[in-house]
Amino acid sequence: MATPDFIRTLRASAGQQLLWLPGVTAIVFDDEGRVLLGRRADTRKWSVIGGIADPGEQPAACAVREVFEETAVRCVAERIVLVQALEPVTYPNGDTCQYMDITLRCRAVGGEARVNDDESLEVGWFAPDALPDLNEFGLFRIKQAMCEEPTWFDPTTLD
Repeated sequence: MATPDFIRTLRASAGQQLLWLPGVTAIVFDDEGRVLLGRRADTRKWSVIGGIADPGEQPAACAVREVFEETAVRCVAERIVLVQALEPVTYPNGDTCQYMDITLRCRAVGGEARVNDDESLEVGWFAPDALPDLNEFGLFRIKQAMCEEPTWFDPTTLD
């Protein structure tokens, strides 16, 4: 995953200490009810689409931008699905971040799903009952995006 320039600037003075960052996840559905996923280049695992919002960037605009950058699919954000503070992450280089994830349900409006940057190995559409192996983070967000009513996330239920 490419590190945004503003984070490089922060790291120049903050070092590897914890940075609190806005993360955005986009759960994108097409007209057939399939969900858009990407197989990440760094972990080689299938994942929901997401990224870090730029300073001043609205979450919905970030979701739309990230989806297009990673998959060449055009989408519109429909609603917020979940807002959740995630556990801190320490990257292989020692940098530590903690994300406030804002998950949005999005609807595809154009483009053909394809790898559109160096962050993904593959991208594709999957029926909700035929998803590839996903982590609990992605599965929970897809489930939430499919619900009309809000439900509460209980982190103690995760393995």
